[in-house]
Amino acid sequence: MRLPLLALAAVALLLGACTEPPQRSTPLPPRPTQPQAGSPTTASGKARIAMLLPLTGRAAPIGQAMQQAAEMALFDSGSKDLALAAYDSGDTGDSAVEAYKRAQTDGAALILGPLFGASAAALAPLRRSDRINIISFSNDESVAQAGLWVMGIAAPPQVRRVVDHSISAGIRRFAVFAPRTTYGDQMGRTLESQVAIRGGTVVTSEFYDEGADLGAASRRLADAAKGEGRLAILVPVSPPRVTTVLASLTGAGVDLKSVQLIGTGVWDVPGIGSETMLQGAWYAAPDPARRADFERKFVATYGRPPQRLATLAYDAVGLAGQLARLKPGGDFSAEAIANPNGWYGVDGIFRFLPDGRTERGLAVIEIQGDRGVVVSPAPNTFAGWPTN
Repeated sequence: MRLPLLALAAVALLLGACTEPPQRSTPLPPRPTQPQAGSPTTASGKARIAMLLPLTGRAAPIGQAMQQAAEMALFDSGSKDLALAAYDSGDTGDSAVEAYKRAQTDGAALILGPLFGASAAALAPLRRSDRINIISFSNDESVAQAGLWVMGIAAPPQVRRVVDHSISAGIRRFAVFAPRTTYGDQMGRTLESQVAIRGGTVVTSEFYDEGADLGAASRRLADAAKGEGRLAILVPVSPPRVTTVLASLTGAGVDLKSVQLIGTGVWDVPGIGSETMLQGAWYAAPDPARRADFERKFVATYGRPPQRLATLAYDAVGLAGQLARLKPGGDFSAEAIANPNGWYGVDGIFRFLPDGRTERGLAVIEIQGDRGVVVSPAPNTFAGWPTN
C-alpha cells in the first residue's frame, strides 16, 4: 500500500511551495479567555487540535520555535480542516495537567504535546479517563502507552539501526563504553539485545561513574577488545564530554583507527566533526538533507534558525491535517493514528505502534571532516518491516 503523506506539508516543503510564506510569526489562535465546554469540531466543521508547548520557563525558546513550525506546517499544507490552538504547558507535570484540562474543556479532538516525558506521564491518568489521544513530543519510551504516543526520536531505535548497519558491514564483535546512568544503561541493554538477535557477540559492556576516573573501565575494555575481527564500540556520550571519554580509551591502548566507533543521536549536533577522534564514526539519525530544506525555509520565514525539535511540531501538524481529512470531523482514533503503513515527514518515515512507541526510518551517518555523510540511506517505506 502507498505510504500516506503528511497533509501536503512534506510536498510543499521538499518541492518548494509557490505561494508566499507567512510574514514572520503569526500567533496560533488564542485560547478563549473563558473557555466553554466545546465540541471537537468548530461550527464551520474544523477539527479542534491542541498543542501543549512550553511557552514559558526554561524551555520557552524550544516551545516558541515549535509553535512557529506548526504555523509553517499549516501554511504549507493549505489546511482548512484544523482549528489549532496553543496552550502553555510550562516545564512541569502540574503545568502540563492544567494545559491539558483547558484543552479538554475547549473540546480538543487530539492533543499534540507536551514536550517532556515527565509531563506526558502526568497526563496518562487523565487520558485514560477522557479518552483523548495524545501524541507527545517526548522521546522517553518509558512513558509510552496505548493512546499516549512518544513521537520524539527515541534512542533505542538509533542503537538498533547502527548495530544492523555494522553487522551488514561485516562487524560481529561489539563493546559498550557508557556512563552508569539511566540513559547509558538503556543504550547498553539495547545494544546487547540487538547484537544477540543479529548473531553477533558483545565482548564487554563497561560502565563508569560520571566524574570518576575512567582509567579502570578503559583498561578493562582494552583487554576484552583483544581478539580477531573488527570491533564496534558504542559510546553514547555527547560532546564535549565525549572528548575525555575517547582520550581515556586511547590512553588505555585502544587504537581508535582500528575499531569502529558507533553512537546515537547525541552526536547529531552542529560541529561534531571538530572532534578529530570521531572521524569515521557512525550514528543513526534522520536524513540531514531533508532537515536542511526545512531549516532554510524556517530561516527565510522567521529570520533565525529553528530549534532542533521544531521538526516534530511541523510533522505532527501535518499528520493532524491528514487525519482531519479521513472523514467529516476527522478521524483521530488510535486505529487511524497507528496506521501500519506509517507517515512521512521532515524527519523521514515514522509509524506509531499500539503500545505508544514510534518506529522511524533512520539513516546511518558517518562523521567525515566537518560534516556528516549518509552511508546508509533512510528507508522510504515500511514495506517488509515486521509489524510489532
